[in-house]
Amino acid sequence: MTKHFFEYFNEVFPARWNEPALTDYNGDVSYTFGDVAAQVQRIGNYFRTIGIQPGDKIAICGRNCANWAVAYLAIASYGGIIVSILQDFHGDDIKELLKHSDSKALFIGPYVLKGILEEEAYKNILVDGDPIREMLPQLQTIISLTDFSTLFSATESISLEDFEIPVVDCEQFCFPVRNPDNQLMINYTSGSMGAPKGVMLSYRSLSSNIEAGLKFLPNKPGWKVVSMLPLAHMYGQLAEFLYPLANGCHIYFLTKTPTPTLLMKAFAEVHPYEVVTVPLVIEKIYKRSLAPVLDKKVIKSIMYVPLFNRVIKKVIKNKLMKAFGGELKYFMVGGAALNEDVERNLLNVGFPLVVGYGMTECGPLIGGCHIKDFVPRSSGHILPNNEIRIDSADPYREVGEILIRGEHVMMGYYKNEEATKAAFTEDGWLRTGDLGLIDKNNNIFIKGRNKNMILGASGQNIYPEEIEDKLNNMEGVVESVVVEREGKLVALVFPDYAKDGNLEFDSRIVALMKENLQKINNLLPKYSQISKIELQKDEFDKTPKKSIKRFLYK
Repeated sequence: MTKHFFEYFNEVFPARWNEPALTDYNGDVSYTFGDVAAQVQRIGNYFRTIGIQPGDKIAICGRNCANWAVAYLAIASYGGIIVSILQDFHGDDIKELLKHSDSKALFIGPYVLKGILEEEAYKNILVDGDPIREMLPQLQTIISLTDFSTLFSATESISLEDFEIPVVDCEQFCFPVRNPDNQLMINYTSGSMGAPKGVMLSYRSLSSNIEAGLKFLPNKPGWKVVSMLPLAHMYGQLAEFLYPLANGCHIYFLTKTPTPTLLMKAFAEVHPYEVVTVPLVIEKIYKRSLAPVLDKKVIKSIMYVPLFNRVIKKVIKNKLMKAFGGELKYFMVGGAALNEDVERNLLNVGFPLVVGYGMTECGPLIGGCHIKDFVPRSSGHILPNNEIRIDSADPYREVGEILIRGEHVMMGYYKNEEATKAAFTEDGWLRTGDLGLIDKNNNIFIKGRNKNMILGASGQNIYPEEIEDKLNNMEGVVESVVVEREGKLVALVFPDYAKDGNLEFDSRIVALMKENLQKINNLLPKYSQISKIELQKDEFDKTPKKSIKRFLYK
C-alpha cells in the first residue's frame, strides 16, 4: 500500500520543527519546518475567507524560491488543485493557460507578471485591477511570490497581509491525508515535441514517486539539496523538493538563473548530498575537465597498471566530488540519453552516477535504481507499483514502444479527451512515445523517441540519438541533431568556438568537421551514415529541462 506523501510530512515536520527546511540561497527568505506550517495555515485561512473552495484550481508561476514551495504545500493542504506553469512561457501563453485551467488564484513572480501586463497596467495594479478583471475574470486574487503580498484582489477589502502568521503547535499541526486518488495538480509542460498539455496527476502518483525515491536513493534528515531545475517541471519538483523534504532534508533554492559560476559557488557552500541535472551539464564538465586528462598518452598507458590505475581513478573522482561540494551521494541524470563514453568513464572512476527515466505523465519517474544495481547504458528498472511492456514480439531483442501501467500514471490531459485517448492503448497502457528494450530484470534500455525514428531506404530503423551520442563525443562538437533530407541523413552541429573565440566558421573548424564526418561514418553501418555535417552558429533551442526542441530542425 503506497504511503500518502502527507504522512511523511506529518512525521518529519514535528520532529524537525525548529530546524531549517526551505532557504533562498541567494535571497533573504528562510523557513524552518515550523515556519512552513504556520504559512500554510495562514494562506489556507485567506483562501477560506475570500471564498476559494477545495477543488478550485490555484496556479503557481515564478522562479524557484522558498515561497514557491510554501505556496505548493499550502494549496495541497487546503485541498486546492495546483496548476503548475513554467515561468519561461511567453506572457500571452501564460494568460491562455490560466484561462484554460480555470485558475481562481495565482501565485506569481513579479517579472512574470510584467510579461502578462502592459507596463502602465503593471504599475497601477494595486490601484486599478480592471486590466486583470478584463483579461482573467475568473481570478479572485494574485499573490506575489516575493513576499506573499496581495497584488490583486477581487474582494478589495481583504488581502493576505490582513492575516497574521499564526502560532502553531507542533503536536497539533498536521497535513490532511485525503483520498490518494484525488487530483493534486495540473502540470503544464512544453515538452520537446510540441504544444503544452495540462497533465492531471493524483496524490497517489506523487506519493508513489516519493516512496520510490526514498527506497532507491535513501537520505537522512538535515542533508542538503540545491534546487536548480524548474520547480514547475516534474523532474525538479519531485527530485529537488518533495522527495528530499519528505525525509527532513534542507533545500536551498537558486532564485536566479543557474549559471556555471553560481552553481559551483552554491555547491561549494551548501555541500549537497545530491545533484539533479540533465546530461548536457555533466557532459560539458567531462569534455572540458576530464576528457583532456584521460586522452593524454601517458595517462592511457598507465591506466592499465593496477597501482597507478587506482591512484588515477581516485584523483579524478576526488576532483569531481570536490567540484560538487564534497558530500555528494548521488549524481542523478535524466531527461535525455547520457553519452556512452561519459557514462563509462564516470562509472569507471567510481563517481556516484544514477541514470533515471521518466516523463511528466508519470509524475515523472518510470525507471530508476540504487547505484549498486545500475546496469550500464540502462535507465534503471521499472519502479514499484508499476508495470512495463515493450510493444514488440520479443521485448528482450526486438525494439518496440515502451508502455507503462500503474500508480504513477496520469489521470489524463485536462479538457483534452482526444489527446488523453490517444495517449493510452485500448487496454489501458500509457504510450510513452519512447522506443526500447528490457532485460530479464526489467532494466530499461531506451533506443530513441518513436517520433524521431527514421526509416532507412531498405526498411532499417535508424535512431538519430544513437548517432548523435557518438558525434557529440568528437572533438569540436558541442551538440548535434541528425535529420533526414531527401532520403539522406544530415548532421546539424553546433561547434565549440572556445579555442579561438571566433564566431565564424574558420578553416580549423571546417577541417575538423570533415575529419569528424569520416570518423563518424567509420563507426556506423552504411544505412545510417551521414551525408554531410552542417554547422550551426547558435546553440539549439531547448525546453526548460534542456532537451533540444527537435521539431524545430529539419
